[in-house]
Amino acid sequence: MGLRAEMPLLARHEGEWDGTYVHVDADGTVVDRHRAQLTCAIVDDAVYHQTNRYTWDDGRAEVHEFPGTYLGGGRCGFDTDRLRGEFWELDESSIYLSWQFKAEGEDLRLFELIVLSDDGDTRSRVWQWIKGGEVVRRTLINERRVG
Repeated sequence: MGLRAEMPLLARHEGEWDGTYVHVDADGTVVDRHRAQLTCAIVDDAVYHQTNRYTWDDGRAEVHEFPGTYLGGGRCGFDTDRLRGEFWELDESSIYLSWQFKAEGEDLRLFELIVLSDDGDTRSRVWQWIKGGEVVRRTLINERRVG
């Protein structure tokens, strides 16, 4: 069986997404906000690949590639020069990720929940940044399918 059959919710995320990332500190104060355009694809029914394009109002821009490898048992892993982690489906609408930025070391971990709407046209995402057992930041993401 291929990745689409093993992770049908992940397959429903394939396409182009447009959204906004809002980063808040532990007290809820906004510390960053930027737009994001994401491309999510399953390649050869075996590899998940995501491209994130971020833009800020001041003209800054970043592009990041996230190739994921199917690990079996309904889990995918990713290991890039910037980060490493795993993700899996919790139910018919939710995906869970656990990951780390390599430059930050083992002490900072991120936990993400992605919820896809029933019609597949919108999704919400929340990252929790945990350092030393305490929340240091949250990232709130709302996205709309655009292709």
